[in-house]
Amino acid sequence: MGRLRAGSARRSRRGSATASPPAGSARRGRKKAAAGAPASPGAQEQSPAPGDFDLGAQRGRWAAFQERHRLSCEEAARLLLDAFEYRGLVKHTGGCHCGAVRFEVWASADLHIFNCNCSICTKKQNRHFIVPASRFKLLKGADNLTTYTFNTHRAQHTFCKTCGVQSFYTPRSNPDGYGIAPHCLDEGTVQTIVTEDINGKEWEKAVKEHKTIRDMSKP
Repeated sequence: MGRLRAGSARRSRRGSATASPPAGSARRGRKKAAAGAPASPGAQEQSPAPGDFDLGAQRGRWAAFQERHRLSCEEAARLLLDAFEYRGLVKHTGGCHCGAVRFEVWASADLHIFNCNCSICTKKQNRHFIVPASRFKLLKGADNLTTYTFNTHRAQHTFCKTCGVQSFYTPRSNPDGYGIAPHCLDEGTVQTIVTEDINGKEWEKAVKEHKTIRDMSKP
């Protein structure tokens, strides 16, 4: 961030001397612009692109922060964005049993878990909490996942090809988010768990009457 556009500078220096206006003409042109004369379309000041901004008085702090923590500009910016966007949340990590699938998810340290009694959730004990897709990141194992669907095929039951563990999936109730298995999270980031039973045997009725489940995948 804040780097000079070196390519543009080099092109300017390589320009022909005959193409540059005399110094006096340049000064007179600047005076006219200052007096309010309309500038040519090519001379209009352009808005900086995202990321091309001046850090001002914070430039020294930013550079020192990067050096102290050995961060690239992108890594430092990500930390800043995470701190702002995920205030009040913690980063949980987890995965399958064999370790082929790993993920991270931003959620509360106090988890609200759904215990569904539909046919598939009962057979595989699919207790889960729901997060927006923007708060979930698959770290590795995309090529080691396989998907099972049935009935409406809206729910995407993803599991590891090697060990068979489903550590996350895409719920039918929240296709714009993820259902995360709390028992597949690494230790140390969960404080409390509250479990809510949901009557998946009457799925349409249960989801229609539920006041908050649809909103749990909204950013």
